[in-house]
Amino acid sequence: MVVDLVAGDGFPALIACLKRGGRYATSGAIGGPMVSLDVRDLYLKDLTFVGGTAQAAETMPNLVSYIEAGEIAPLVAQTFPLDRIH
Repeated sequence: MVVDLVAGDGFPALIACLKRGGRYATSGAIGGPMVSLDVRDLYLKDLTFVGGTAQAAETMPNLVSYIEAGEIAPLVAQTFPLDRIH
């Protein structure tokens, strides 16, 4: 799984690191909206691409206030040491 808010020149390397059945998600392109994609990576690896649209202006401040108040917290199913990241 890759979650990318940058895109730009680093996009091909992120796609290359995905294994068969991998997923790529984005909701931004601060590094540039135009990217290079070898379409064979998309279909030969059976990748899934997902994009998310912008939320209402109050969404992020509300979310941060819930986190700061301890009203919500992320659910972590498992953690891994950094040396296991591939």
